[in-house]
Amino acid sequence: MMKYLPLIWAGLWRKRARTVLTLLSVVVAFVLFGALHGVTAAIDGIVDAMSDTRLRIMSRVNITEALPVAHLARIESVPGVEKVAFYNFFAGYYQELGNSVDSGAVDVERLAATIPELQLEPAYIEAMRRTRNGALIGEDLAAERGWKVGDRIPLRSAVWTRKDGTSDWPVEIVGTYRSMSGKVPTTELWMNYDYFDEARAFGNGTVTLYFATIADASRAAEISEAIDGQFANSMYETQSQNEKDWLRAQINQIGDMGFFVNAIIAAVMFTLLFLTGNTMMQSVRERIPELAVLKTYGYSNTAITSLIFAEAMLLCGVAAGLGLGIAAVVSPQIYRSIGAGGLTLPPAVAAMGFAIAVAVAVVSALPPAWRAQRQSVVDALAGR
Repeated sequence: MMKYLPLIWAGLWRKRARTVLTLLSVVVAFVLFGALHGVTAAIDGIVDAMSDTRLRIMSRVNITEALPVAHLARIESVPGVEKVAFYNFFAGYYQELGNSVDSGAVDVERLAATIPELQLEPAYIEAMRRTRNGALIGEDLAAERGWKVGDRIPLRSAVWTRKDGTSDWPVEIVGTYRSMSGKVPTTELWMNYDYFDEARAFGNGTVTLYFATIADASRAAEISEAIDGQFANSMYETQSQNEKDWLRAQINQIGDMGFFVNAIIAAVMFTLLFLTGNTMMQSVRERIPELAVLKTYGYSNTAITSLIFAEAMLLCGVAAGLGLGIAAVVSPQIYRSIGAGGLTLPPAVAAMGFAIAVAVAVVSALPPAWRAQRQSVVDALAGR
């Protein structure tokens, strides 16, 4: 096939402007394909990374309603519950209000015990105990901001003010944490809950939500009901749910992401098929006499057809490779923005993209290849 490459290249480069514009159109289509399918794959990856044995416990009213920290002991007393941690949303930002930092106030030792998917060095937990305004940051956040252990960060909050009336919450980074699988987001900053709770001007003694680990995933619904029963008819009723089910419910509120993405991609690829098909038809139509000359030199119909298919494959393959390559470069930033830092474009998405490129090439090359095969040498040369 390599000896035919000059012929294939000459055919593609016959009308440079047309080829370049078609190439750019295919590149854009596959950037869109990679980015959109990559996002849905990243969301699926986040859901799969969630534990079947971890419950999320929040206010039955809504997520913004706080729960008393006194709930901790009662949740721990429920049969089947092994470990419990709490989390208080902080709404942090750095320097400017629009420069938000995902952050929360936690008991790091408790949180690390309930999220074993995250790797946290014991030395960092000890450093949090010793440093009242200490903070831990995820690897992705550290890479994004350029922060490191020992840095003092003048964090501010868009919600929480201190008793002195300011919204400044200076913290000292004493450690980092990472995802062992690479699928759990590590884009957050955690500060000591005691430091936060003691200094805040309101809401003292409350948390945003709890995490509870259980031994048996099949008992998640039963244990959730038992936890919620502890606080039924009280001022602080709870809603407990398996973490995977909770995340799926949040995603479903947005809509059927898979359907939307597939519909958009189908429309784009359908349009792309017409574009590449038109390009190949014009290219072959202009070269009918040249193809007839090749037949006079002994090229068979199969060889002529193979050259046309090879042109389409080269055009679509190179463009798809460029498009998917661009998508692979930009995807980690997109994933980080939706809380899936650490992920890259899944190989399955790239493989599917190349398979679609091959299909588009084959379908767009069929009509001109059929015409070239049926064209007689006499008729083709008569039109010169």
